[in-house]
Amino acid sequence: MSVSEMIFNALTLVGGLAFFLYGMNVMGDGLTRLSGGRLERVLERLTDNRIKAVLLGAAVTAVIQSSSATTVTVVGFVNSGIMKLGQAVGVIMGANIGTTVTSWLLSLTGIESSNLFVRLLKPSSFTPVLALIGIILIMAAKSEKRRDTGSILIGFAVLMFGMETMSGAVEPLADVPEFTGILTAFSHPFLGMLAGLLLTAVIQSSSASVGILQALCATGSLPYATALPIIMGQNIGTCVTAMLSSVGASRNARRAALVHLYFNIIGTTVFMLVFYGLNAILHFSFMGQPAGAVGIAFIHSCFNIGATVILLPFSKGLEKLSLLTVREDEREREEQKEKRMFANLDVRFLDTPALALEQCKRSADEMAELTKKNMSLAMKSVGDYREKNHIKLEKTEKLIDQYEEQITEYLRKISAHILLEQDSQRVSLLLYCIRDFERIADHACNIMNQAKKIAKSRAEWPKKTVEEMEGYMDQVQRILEVTVSFFVSGDLAAARQIEGMEDQIDRTNKEVKKQNMKRIKKEKCAPEIGIFINELSINFERVADHCENVAMFFLENGDTE
Repeated sequence: MSVSEMIFNALTLVGGLAFFLYGMNVMGDGLTRLSGGRLERVLERLTDNRIKAVLLGAAVTAVIQSSSATTVTVVGFVNSGIMKLGQAVGVIMGANIGTTVTSWLLSLTGIESSNLFVRLLKPSSFTPVLALIGIILIMAAKSEKRRDTGSILIGFAVLMFGMETMSGAVEPLADVPEFTGILTAFSHPFLGMLAGLLLTAVIQSSSASVGILQALCATGSLPYATALPIIMGQNIGTCVTAMLSSVGASRNARRAALVHLYFNIIGTTVFMLVFYGLNAILHFSFMGQPAGAVGIAFIHSCFNIGATVILLPFSKGLEKLSLLTVREDEREREEQKEKRMFANLDVRFLDTPALALEQCKRSADEMAELTKKNMSLAMKSVGDYREKNHIKLEKTEKLIDQYEEQITEYLRKISAHILLEQDSQRVSLLLYCIRDFERIADHACNIMNQAKKIAKSRAEWPKKTVEEMEGYMDQVQRILEVTVSFFVSGDLAAARQIEGMEDQIDRTNKEVKKQNMKRIKKEKCAPEIGIFINELSINFERVADHCENVAMFFLENGDTE
């Protein structure tokens, strides 16, 4: 082969790799958007059983075509306290099994037969049709889901085209002695593992690195003696993504990433010791034979399934090993307690906007509950003011302000990742609602300040006035309770009640002010009481207005789920 041919083949190989990685990215993004974060939520809720966790981890990874994405999501769940470390272990093991599905899909490129039916199974035969369907869906479909389906089909077609291109580019290298010499060097178990580890660490995808390895099979110069240690190294290299994502996270999140690393290191070590020990005695004949794409997929699957079967009974041991590696003292426990307050807003979830919004909604729910709690404390203080309650309210108010800032900033980050209109609507809904909850919390502070002034004045309130104000406060507390309830639960029927409740509060407000003016004119109560009632009524009415705003936004956007 001439130098010019080698250069052009190298360029073709690089181009094929670019198509391959781009296709994998497009297909993965399409699958993630189509799932709408539902798969990740299933992971979160159904991991109480180790075997179930493994199966779910495998299923989710097989669908979204990325063990790294699954593992990073799990690290995020552990960081936010949603998932316990023990639950994460099974999912991580399952993710390693699920990622082998990609290698089986890629092995279809190696199909060779004169039989028409068998030839139709070869990607080069059917991917052009998939690409045509995909582009039609993207250009003509109005539904977001259909466009996402089109992206998946286009991504798969580009992925397979890249695979075919890489295979075609490296095939002539079979006649280049220098190339076969390099491959032979990687037959050394340690060098092969190191090569697989580095390749996967750089491109951060074991599926992609296995695909590259399968493309090299086209040369016929890649023996199993070389392929096997490279595959082992790839399993360790895929841990890099999770390890990077755990930097700056909670200690439990770092432990989850370490469980992934330990699982692959221990599994690889055991496999290599046993396999090469047996090879030294039995001298496996297939080691010198050229590796095929199907053979690589088979080894990849056998290792990951075998490692899971062997290490699953020792999952508690992996958990303890990670706990020994990352220890925790009292001071750090306190720091983590503070961090967990906003741990739902984890940057790891941003690549899946629907899931990130789900996490953001949880924080918004917490903010709404704190607002209701503060309002209840403020109402209770009218007529029974206590300084300790005032301090408690102010502390919670600062926390509510923090929630608004953190959620707003997180929603801004989500917006940069959003492609679906329904997700954009949810962002707007949450932004509007947290703003109203923050304003309600401000009114709770105003009511508490009025309660303090009332306590200092020592003015005697007419019994009738007290009864009217207690009835008014009950209505305000009730509308806020219903508002927080439907916001958290997503109950549209409850949201529709708010308008009628707000109208009743408006009528009560007018009546209270009317009766207040009559008593002041008739000198049946002190003028300062009239001022207190007026100030309280203003805040009560505005609380009801903000509740109505939340209900309107909620109903206009349909549902937050």
